[in-house]
Formats: sequence, structure tokens, C-alpha cells
Amino acid sequence: MKTCRIILLAVILLCCERVNAQTEFDIEAFAEELFSLQEEDLDYEQLYENLLQRYLNPIDLNRCSPDDLQSIYILTPLQVSNFFKYRRIYGQFLSIYELQAIPTFDLDTIRKLIPFVTLEKTTEKYSHKLPKRIISEKTAYLIYRHRIYLEKRKGFIPPDTLKNGSLTSRYQGPPGTQYLRIRSQHSGDFSFGITMDRDAGESFTWDPSSRRYGFNFLSYHFTLYDKGPWKQITVGDYQAQYGQGLVFGAGFSVGKGAETITTTRRSSTGIKPYTSSMESGFFRGISATYQKGRFEGSIMVSSAARDANIDSTAVPYRITSLPSNGYHRTASEINRKASANEKDVGININYSSEDRNLQIGINSLMTRFELPYIRDFRNYNGFEFRGQANLLHSAYFSYNYQNHFFFGETALSKSKGVAYVAGIMSSLSKQLDLVLHVRNYDRNFHSFYGNAFGEGSRPINEKGIYLGLSYHPTKQLQWNGYYDQFKFPWMRYRLYSPSSGHEWLQRISYRPKKSMELYFQIREEVKDRNVTAYENDLATYKIQTGRKHNYLLNLDIDISEQFSLRSRVQMSTFDYHQEITKGYTIVQDLNFAYKKWKWSGRIALFDTDDYDNRQYVYEKNVLWAFSIPSYYGQGMRYYLLAQFKPIRKLSFWLRWARTSYTDRSTISSGLQEVKGTHLSELTFQVRYQFNR
Repeated sequence: MKTCRIILLAVILLCCERVNAQTEFDIEAFAEELFSLQEEDLDYEQLYENLLQRYLNPIDLNRCSPDDLQSIYILTPLQVSNFFKYRRIYGQFLSIYELQAIPTFDLDTIRKLIPFVTLEKTTEKYSHKLPKRIISEKTAYLIYRHRIYLEKRKGFIPPDTLKNGSLTSRYQGPPGTQYLRIRSQHSGDFSFGITMDRDAGESFTWDPSSRRYGFNFLSYHFTLYDKGPWKQITVGDYQAQYGQGLVFGAGFSVGKGAETITTTRRSSTGIKPYTSSMESGFFRGISATYQKGRFEGSIMVSSAARDANIDSTAVPYRITSLPSNGYHRTASEINRKASANEKDVGININYSSEDRNLQIGINSLMTRFELPYIRDFRNYNGFEFRGQANLLHSAYFSYNYQNHFFFGETALSKSKGVAYVAGIMSSLSKQLDLVLHVRNYDRNFHSFYGNAFGEGSRPINEKGIYLGLSYHPTKQLQWNGYYDQFKFPWMRYRLYSPSSGHEWLQRISYRPKKSMELYFQIREEVKDRNVTAYENDLATYKIQTGRKHNYLLNLDIDISEQFSLRSRVQMSTFDYHQEITKGYTIVQDLNFAYKKWKWSGRIALFDTDDYDNRQYVYEKNVLWAFSIPSYYGQGMRYYLLAQFKPIRKLSFWLRWARTSYTDRSTISSGLQEVKGTHLSELTFQVRYQFNR
């Protein structure tokens, strides 16, 4: 068998088209494929950062489970099944290029998969001690980024004096943002990282009394992998993902979008280092995973200072809200910085069958705040968490049978609120994939780190059923579609009564050749919302159904290896309160590469009747930064991005972008207000790879 394996690998390398694993992966383009359904209620920066974590922590092909492979949303159930059949027959992979021998694995799929996977040398003997390995690791790098808006916002001009002699509120720091990341990691051995970030308007100061120490935000971690029975030990910042995200849901998850099959379920990827600049949604402390046979046990202990608004007039003091935007620019924002401590203790016990097809686990998480967390009462938040501590338990499973994946999780919070998720993802044939997903989240279910699939951003007060299909009759043609029916049993923010709605999407993609792709997408979303109150009108407590349609036509053409074009037209209509409004944008992109330079540019025209028709369009940005602004009003948007790599170790990026409006003389409001008709930003970034 071993001789046949070597012959097979030799044939693959000699006769098949070779996939270049050394080309730098365009993670921004991959993210755009997953996020091609632009919505106003998605945190794209958080989604992109979580995708980046998956990219920076690749999966070992010789040790991965079906759940691991599904976590990167690339492979269909049939492809995952074929992968494990191949590994079961031939044993461990000798080369990544061996993926080309697996049935249904086409070159396009392999190119997408390679950046997220690796082959660890299980018998590798380290000739240097750990500090030396960290310093000399070939993947070690430093990134520094600076971004600034060229027009001055109101928050940066001198303050005015009020009648009582006090000064108006202003930002206390300079207008530019700063970002610094240092990272060194070796898969299966260690990971070390430091991330520092300062937002525009935040001062760079050392002031322990206001809990500010230079950069506004500092994240750090040190992780050891596979040290005897210890699968991982992490000190510092980390995230956890187990089950379907009802308890631990901090991993990368997209939800509904143009990828209608693989993004609906969550995967148990375990505990991963946290290196993002997002200032919430992570644990800070120590975690460890111990493996014995088919069982794994993980423990997480965390103590972190959270931003909080505190009511000091209450007895005792209480937390009224936990802001997550991470801004500390004004006196009031600085006052809430790291003002309340949160302690968390979590455990996970996980069993995997010998063939890795069956996975069963339990989760528990206790969260305790320094002060009682009691929101100001409103009718819609009457069932939200109120107290000082929350206890959460869940049980989950996933089972892979041939081309079918079954998955589910059920959870119970301290309030007796229950949540459950159940579903099946299946390849019915080589051409047809299906997913069915059922969810129910009680109105009094409380999970601070949950991120389960749903219409809302949190697993609370929602019931729904989702059906997704993907059909590709030929290699050139593909149709994706889904239908999601949902219900909110209790009131929501800005919605005076229980409500329901539905959403569907259809997308047709045509790729006649590798260098060209054309796709058309249509989506409908129907949801209730409050009717705007009118003077002397009793409409204040009425709701009405809104119906929104989004249309998208996109053409990508690679003219040569150096030159590519993208043309896009987006349009939307919104039917609400006996009025139909609309919006559209026309976008033209150009990309050019020559020797050590890469250039990207865009010109976009947009015209929208109102805010409900704003258009979200992905933009290229500097490495590992994500940009998806909304076009609203009338005007133009354009940008130019340049990348220069003078030597192997060093890369530079420079990006200039501007939005010019024709329907206003003032942009934004409050301290973000800009006098004028255009808004420009400039971004500079440098990356140094220490050991390339």
C-alpha cells in the first residue's frame, strides 16, 4: 500500500495541474464571497476578524475531524465524506498536493482550501529551545497601520463655551487611528501574539486613574500546543467555539448569505488565541485542553475589565449597559472604560469516535459581574438578563453518515430559558446539496458568548426554520437559494409587539472559463416595524410590514495575469407604509499587478431615496483590513490602493479613498460632523516578516 501511495503521489505531481501553495492568499476576496449578501445589521469587522483567526490558525489535514473541515465553509458534505474515505484507505497525507487525488476535489476548491490547512510533522524534533523557536519562526511578522480622515470632524475642532461657562464635548486625542500587531506561530507547537490599537479621537496617554496605558487597547496571548496529553494551554486572550454556538460561539460564523449551505451550521473548533482589535467578545486569563483517548476536557478561567455604564445613584450601584464599540474619545466614554470586572469559568467535555464521525459534548459557563447588571426597564427588554451572575449549560452532537451531517445543541440558562438548534446538511447527489435548520430561542434565554444561527444578532426571542439548496448541473453553472421563516414571540427594540417575517434569496452564477464569472442575485426580506409617529396621530403604537428587495448583477473578468476588471450594478426597493422608495449603485473596479507593484481602483456612482435603501459594497483595503461602507444619498465613491514589495521581508500599502456628495453640504452629525461635500481617508500600512 505504501508503494502504491508513493506512485500515486508521483503521478499527481507529474500529471496534474499543480496548485501553487506559495502564492499569497487573497483573504479579502474570499471574505467577499462569503459576505456577498450585504446587510445593515451585520458586524462585518467582527466577521472578518474571525475569518482571519481561522486563516492564522490552519487545520492539520492528518488530525482534523469532519467538524474542523466544515468550519471553513468551503467543502460540501460529499467532499468532506470523500476526504475521510481517502484518508481511511491511504492513511496520513504525505503532501497537500495529494488533495487532487480525492474524488470531487476540483482545483478551484483546493485553491480555496490550501490557505486554511497544513500538514504538521508529528515526529518533528525541535533542535532549539522555545524562545529561539519563537524568534526564528519563518511566519513571524510585524504589521503597523495608520489611517486618518483628511477633513476635520467637529470633534477635533476647539470647543465652544456654553452660557454656564463649561466647554462643549470634544475628542481628547488626535484624528488618526493606529494599529500594531506582532505575531509568531508554528502549527502544533506554539503561538505568540500582541495586538495594540488606538481609535481616532483617543489620546495616547499613560493614566492609570482612567485605566489608559498608551494604546487604548492591548491584546496578548501565548499558547502551547500538543505538549504530552495537553492539546493546548493558553495564557492571555482567547475565544472558544463548541457545538452550535449557544454557549460558546466566538468562532467564525457568517449566517445567511449567498453561500446557502455550509454557513448555516457551527463547528466545534475549540479554544483559539485571540488576536483581534475588537474590544469585546473574548476571554482573558488561562485555558487548557487535556486529551485522553477519545475524550477531551477543557477549562477556561477569565477575569476581564469591561466597558460599562454604571448608575451610581442606585443602591447598590448597577450596570445599565455594556457598550461593545470600544470607543474612548470623550470624557463620558473614558469614564466607562474598563469600569466593571467580569469573571468567567467555563468547561467543555467532548467525545469523538475513532473514525471522528461522531462528536458529543457538554458545555458549562458561569459569568459573574462585579455589580448587578440591570438595564433600565423597557417593555421590549422585560425578559433580558437582570442580575449579577448567569449560569449556562448545554449538550451538543454532530454525526457524519456518508454524505449527510446531522447536528444539534440544546441549552438552559439560569433563568430557565431554553434554546435548541437542530439540522441536517446533505449532499443528495454530486449536483445537489441541501440544508435544513430549525431553531428556537426562548425570550428569557441568556447567553453572553452565544452566536448561534438566526435572524437576530443574539440567540434570544426567536423561532425559525431555514431551508437552503445549492444546485450545480455543470462545472460552469450554479444556482443557490434559501428560504427562512422566522418569528419573534416577544417585543423587540423599536417593535411594539410580537412579530414575524420571512426572507429568501436566489443566486445564479455562470463561469464559462476560469478567467470570467457572471452572477445575478435577488433577495426579499419581509419584516414588521414600528410606524413612525405623527403629530395628533395614534400611530405611535402601530406596526406595519416592510418589504425590501435587493438586486445584484456582477461580472468579473481576468484579462491577463496582471490585469482584471469587475463591473457591478446593485439596486434595492423598499415598500413600507404605502410608499415605495429605491436606491442603486454602479461600480467599476480595476486591478493591475506589475513586478513588485499591485494597484487597485474603483469608481462608483450611487443614488438612494432614503437610508433604508443604502447600498453596501465591499472594497479592497490594505492587508488584513476589511472595508464595506454603505453608499447613501447621491454622489460618487472612489479609491486607489497601491502595494509595493521591495524585498521579500518588507511590504508597503497606501490607500486613498473619497466619497463626494451632491445632495448635502454637511456630512454626518454630532462630533462626527464634517462641513463640506466630501470625505477623504488615507491609510498607510507596513508589514515586516522577520525571517523570510
